[in-house]
Amino acid sequence: MRTALTELTGVARPVVQTGMGWVAGPRLVGAVAEAGGLGILASATMTPEELRRAVREVRSRTVRPFGVNLRADAADARERVRIIVDEGVRVASFALAPSRELIAELKDAGVVVIPSVGARRHAEKVAAWGADAVIVQGAEGGGHTGEVATTVLLPQVVDAVSIPVIAAGGFRDGRGLVAALALGAAGIAMGTRFLLTSDSTVPDAVKARYLAATVADVTVTTAVDGLPHRMLRTELVRSLEGRGRAGTLIRAVRRAAAYRRLSGLSWASMVRDGRAMRHGRELTWSQVLLAANAPMLLRASMVEGRTDLGVMASGQIAGVIEDLPSCAELLERIMTEAAETVRGLPVSPGQV
Repeated sequence: MRTALTELTGVARPVVQTGMGWVAGPRLVGAVAEAGGLGILASATMTPEELRRAVREVRSRTVRPFGVNLRADAADARERVRIIVDEGVRVASFALAPSRELIAELKDAGVVVIPSVGARRHAEKVAAWGADAVIVQGAEGGGHTGEVATTVLLPQVVDAVSIPVIAAGGFRDGRGLVAALALGAAGIAMGTRFLLTSDSTVPDAVKARYLAATVADVTVTTAVDGLPHRMLRTELVRSLEGRGRAGTLIRAVRRAAAYRRLSGLSWASMVRDGRAMRHGRELTWSQVLLAANAPMLLRASMVEGRTDLGVMASGQIAGVIEDLPSCAELLERIMTEAAETVRGLPVSPGQV
């Protein structure tokens, strides 16, 4: 299937695996790339040297194009950009809008720049700055999310910009791909669906928790870091939502100390990162610390398998996912279903 996304990135299938922290490592990214999709390596939880090693490991698994997801507000963002350029990575994606200067630096080096956004005005901004494409995530998507559903947000963005738009939030199969294309997208991006594959390194106990979830078990909460965050409703989430300010601060400090030891960051750097994540919101010091060490909460579940101690970011789509195919099986299934869906439409193109 050829779309503006496949033409831009050189992949065979218009499906993107998003850069999920602690999840989108070399094994998953390599498997997605080998299956014809665009795998995105999550770098925010890596040191620069770990990022370079991870890129090279993906290279050892596939010769096909892949990308790296960056935090535009990271103090070492330019160092990471240099690694991407030096290692010949095809695509750079961003969870937050990159600066005009970062976009220009990447584009000058021949790297395709694809920021993720959650609002039309943000898509317009990065398009004006030179982004090559944009991933637009509707409210159904996992992690930090907005309030507008994909089916409303996607056509707004498609009408507002002239660059390829990739739809995220609520996708898992070929029917969703056809629906996104009908709304003007050049492809779809999926996180939770790729987390729930046999190529994902997420522990089995955590995958089982996702598979057991219903749509009603996926909630949006501000209790983790003060921002709307879509995740599975677990005992920890309930505890955070019901805990007083003092108890939240104690927990935040404890988690922050653990993440500081793991990452090598100073307290000043963590507080600075936490404040940067506020996006203009008024947060308590507890929330600033929680925002700074949110990666630790994710690591507890996605790496250590501690569903009791970690958070599990999740799209609503988790409530209807029932199996763990390989990435190759999943992408083949999506493309087959897409073709069958088009053939099965009640009105043929000639009748329109």
